[in-house]
Amino acid sequence: MTQEWEPLLQNGGAGNATAPALLPSLARSVLKFLMWAVFLSWTAGIFLYPTKPAQAAFSEWAALTKQSIFGVTGTVFLVFSAPILIVAALAYVYICAFPRDHVEKKKLRSLGFRLWTFPLLVDGPFGVVSAVEFIGIVLFIVYVVFSMAYYVVESVSLVSKSDLPPTISSEKILGKIGARFGSVGLFCMIFLFLPVSRGSVLLRLIDIPFEHATRYHVWLGHLTMSLFTLHGLCYLIKWFLEGRLLKQIIQWKEIGVAHLAGVISLVAGLLMWATSLHLVRKRFFELFFYTHQLYVVFIVFLVLHVGDFVFSIAAGAIFLFMLDRFLRFWQSRAKVDIVSADCRPCGTVELVFSKPASLRYSALSFIFVQVRELSFLQWHPFSVSSSPMDGRYHMSILIKVLGTWTDKLKSIITDVEENKTRSDTDQSHTGRITASIEGPYGHESPYHLMYENLILVAGGIGISPFLAILSDIIHRIEQGMPCAPKNVLVLWSVKKSTELSLLSAVDAQSISSSVSEKLHLDIQAFVTQESEPPLEDGILECDQKIPSIFVKNGAAMSGLVGTGDNFWAAMYFAASTLGSVLAYALVQVYYVKRFNVNAWWQLGLLLLLCMAAGVALPGGLVVLLWHLSEKWRVQDDRWDTDASTVKDGAEGEQTMNGAAGADTALATSVAARRTTRYGCRPKFQAEFMAFAERAGGAAADVGVLVCGPPGLQASVARECRSQNLCRGGGKSSVVFHFNSHSFDL
Repeated sequence: MTQEWEPLLQNGGAGNATAPALLPSLARSVLKFLMWAVFLSWTAGIFLYPTKPAQAAFSEWAALTKQSIFGVTGTVFLVFSAPILIVAALAYVYICAFPRDHVEKKKLRSLGFRLWTFPLLVDGPFGVVSAVEFIGIVLFIVYVVFSMAYYVVESVSLVSKSDLPPTISSEKILGKIGARFGSVGLFCMIFLFLPVSRGSVLLRLIDIPFEHATRYHVWLGHLTMSLFTLHGLCYLIKWFLEGRLLKQIIQWKEIGVAHLAGVISLVAGLLMWATSLHLVRKRFFELFFYTHQLYVVFIVFLVLHVGDFVFSIAAGAIFLFMLDRFLRFWQSRAKVDIVSADCRPCGTVELVFSKPASLRYSALSFIFVQVRELSFLQWHPFSVSSSPMDGRYHMSILIKVLGTWTDKLKSIITDVEENKTRSDTDQSHTGRITASIEGPYGHESPYHLMYENLILVAGGIGISPFLAILSDIIHRIEQGMPCAPKNVLVLWSVKKSTELSLLSAVDAQSISSSVSEKLHLDIQAFVTQESEPPLEDGILECDQKIPSIFVKNGAAMSGLVGTGDNFWAAMYFAASTLGSVLAYALVQVYYVKRFNVNAWWQLGLLLLLCMAAGVALPGGLVVLLWHLSEKWRVQDDRWDTDASTVKDGAEGEQTMNGAAGADTALATSVAARRTTRYGCRPKFQAEFMAFAERAGGAAADVGVLVCGPPGLQASVARECRSQNLCRGGGKSSVVFHFNSHSFDL
């Protein structure tokens, strides 16, 4: 890697130069220490909460703060929800003070990075699991088993001390165990909402993209709903044995838990859980999607069920989710201009969206797309197929037609194109596609730029993010920007040879001789369902697209979420948090205390409303100012662009023509680097070993990224693990794209 990426202390600078350099390093270390200290203390408190010493300490503290403005609710919130908000606040300070513009190569050698990226488990119900993910799974299992075992022993011991008939004793034990299942489920629900916040600062801090965190949400969803289901079953059995099942189900207490609200919340959760199972989600995605909107019902009636002080256990995580959801709602209202929309002959749809020059994203990013002519609620994620180096004002995606939504989108585009052809109009044409965008999301760090030797494994449309990576690498080498890759191998499996034409979507189609000297690119394509090249193979190379359509919707993409402005995001978080606290304090003083409100469900609803008010009012004001600031920045950028174009247009054209003339004769196309094999699949062991030998043998630093179906991911992960074990645990990393895993030898 380049020298500017190394610490100043290693450059042999003078004493007066090292002293200032120590200050940022010290500040970074202090912030990291504080975040880790708060997080570990918080998780330790959750883990030890079932024990008697922890219960006694908590009860003593609650008694001391009972007479404060916030009462017991404030105490519970301070212990279980405030720590995660403190970590989020420190994270905003960290990412604002120390933006991550590059990846230090020394990070590859760190133990933490190697644990994150080593595929420990390949086959099993969890899919491909890294070492850190395996540790997390084990810790959650240990927590649930320890907590429930402790609670069961305590409940049985407590009931056995009282002289009660066996039937009544068993009913009481069943009720206590049911309550403990609900308590443990509520603690697990804290972590359930953290990974589902797409633009969360916590995910950005530890560089976990949303598509990777979604797996954690799925795992935690199964665990949480299992515990809540057992919670409900224990009470249903208890009430049935007591002979008052219906009476208890419809009961709505003022002081205590509201049973009917709990039943409604549990039913909503069970519907979401049942439709999120893999087989249901795969066959009936729309059913899964629409049913999952019941999370609003699930949360609201959970609050009505348990009241304010119990809900405050998970209030911090839900508040972070509300912050993200409100910001995404604001961003998604804008209708984005479509620079071009066309259908390629291979059946793939390409959309190119307008974006402001200030919007940052990486070649590993993805966006959520909504087309209002198809659905007002459905948002579908797609990997970005363009590099940030391709252009300042556009971003493109490739969409393979696989289901109802994508088929309807293709029909809209082809209908417009056919009408345009029949009417023989101009090249540009306004279609009826009203698109909105959420994102971009993805890795904060450009992991694809830190390996000297890179293997990209793709299956079908999985080549889409790798087109962005290839373009990014080529452009960076051309412009002399930091870029580690020197050897790149692409292993691409497709069913039909028509899909090979997607290589023409790479913006950097021509590889100059100067780039060829620094980059060895080898593209190995495998056509699995054809035994020999078709007669029209030469024609397919061109992939001449049908003339595209242009859609003017009125705006470019917004940068309010994803990789948006860190300063405004921090202000939004601060204003919403302080606004919620202030609103709850005012409600306590001028309503709860004044009118002696004691009903648990009313107090819980007031807490939830205060959280929503803090996000919508002071938070909404900050978002409005952020939006206006973004619009002014876009206007200024347009003026600057126009001025520079008028001033330097002729000179720039002359310079580019001169440079092109000197290098075009020796340039080659990306497609020319492709070798196609028919009727076979890649043999990863042979390909990986051959590439590693060419790259420098066992000492080579090789990165492997894979994007494709689960079977492909598992095969690549299995081979990466095998290669690492053969090398004695060499470098390994995992970087996830949407529906993909990435490894490194």
